[in-house]
Amino acid sequence: MLTVEEISEIEAEGAHYPKRDALCIDALKIVQRHRGWVSDESVRDIAEHLGMSATDVDSVATFYNLIFRKPVGRHVIMVCDSVSCWIMGHERMREHLHERLGIKYGETTRDDRFTLLPIVCLGCCDHAPAMMVDSDLHSDLDPQKIDAELERYK
Repeated sequence: MLTVEEISEIEAEGAHYPKRDALCIDALKIVQRHRGWVSDESVRDIAEHLGMSATDVDSVATFYNLIFRKPVGRHVIMVCDSVSCWIMGHERMREHLHERLGIKYGETTRDDRFTLLPIVCLGCCDHAPAMMVDSDLHSDLDPQKIDAELERYK
């Protein structure tokens, strides 16, 4: 069941759209911000609230790679795997993260601190390689800089 706060935020966004189903992405993002991810139950609740089918909401949720359909850690690390990042050392950066965190892409550390995911492009090709932790962009990375940046996230 959607909380009163989630419904209030969804309805506030609704003022910007002429049709209820246009709220779908915003509703998914609002629920994810409150809960950390979007469960099947949340998809059904959003669908009911917006007057959509659960299948339609799920289609939107699974299309966008920034909507998490399973639990994630407190911090999500998205590693850019664009051509520029590959050329500038993506593989070394990825391997360093795998070793340091003890996880592969799609996994979460045992302490639920980090989830590691690839992402197509972070849009900072002139400062590759890059990663994003939550909404913080980190660029011009090397293993030492990665270690220093990760210490900021407890």
